[in-house]
Amino acid sequence: MQHPMTNLAVKAARNAGNLIMRYVDRIETLNIDVKSANDFVTEVDIMAEQEIIKTIQKAYPHHGFMGEESGIIKGDDYVWIIDPLDGTTNFIHKFPHFGVSIALMYQDKLMNGVVYDPSRQELFTATRGGGAQLNGKRIRVSNTNGFKDALIGTGFPFRMQEHLPAYLDMFKVVHNATAGIRRAGSAALDLAYVAMGRLDAFWEIGLKPWDMAAGVLLIEEAGGIVSDFAGGQDYLTSGNIITGGNKTHRALLQAVQPFLNDSLKK
Repeated sequence: MQHPMTNLAVKAARNAGNLIMRYVDRIETLNIDVKSANDFVTEVDIMAEQEIIKTIQKAYPHHGFMGEESGIIKGDDYVWIIDPLDGTTNFIHKFPHFGVSIALMYQDKLMNGVVYDPSRQELFTATRGGGAQLNGKRIRVSNTNGFKDALIGTGFPFRMQEHLPAYLDMFKVVHNATAGIRRAGSAALDLAYVAMGRLDAFWEIGLKPWDMAAGVLLIEEAGGIVSDFAGGQDYLTSGNIITGGNKTHRALLQAVQPFLNDSLKK
């Protein structure tokens, strides 16, 4: 039986996913704004986040929120961290790799997480201490033994162009040392894929908490390791994340660390 908070996140994610899918075939009718270079927001992002908040507030009116579009809504010790449409650029181009990410933090500790891919009807769920599931079935990170056999996920640092040279140096080394790299455009789904073994590891520079929170809990509950670039636990603050199974995480961390400048050493 799933935790009640996880069940609520599932309900909210499905409501948002249903709304998103109603607009997939009429993207041209939407207003699309540019938040920054290569960073878009549509009416659907905003409506989906409002739907999530409304669903949760019906059950817990005093909880707080950290949303990509709404910002901070203050409440009690419970904070819902929401990305209503992770992969907006993909959505705009009808590239079917985008999802809803919802996590619940209690007193600075992630407790529940859901990542929902409405295109594939794939629902990833996690409850602290209760494991991680895909559509109700237990998932685990991969047990790939060698880095050379690993398939690695990543994302370009589009919000932080100043780190592109360092990132490209990392990319070259990881590319040459592994079976391949994939950049699909939704960090939330990439992290969910690490949790269930489709990707063996993942790294990215400059993510936001709502990009990572639910996926991080999925990976931890699936037996994986999550860290910042220094091997510590500051990833939600720094936005710099490395994750995978024990061996692949260690190998990926060692691969990227030689290219870290002072601002990336966390």
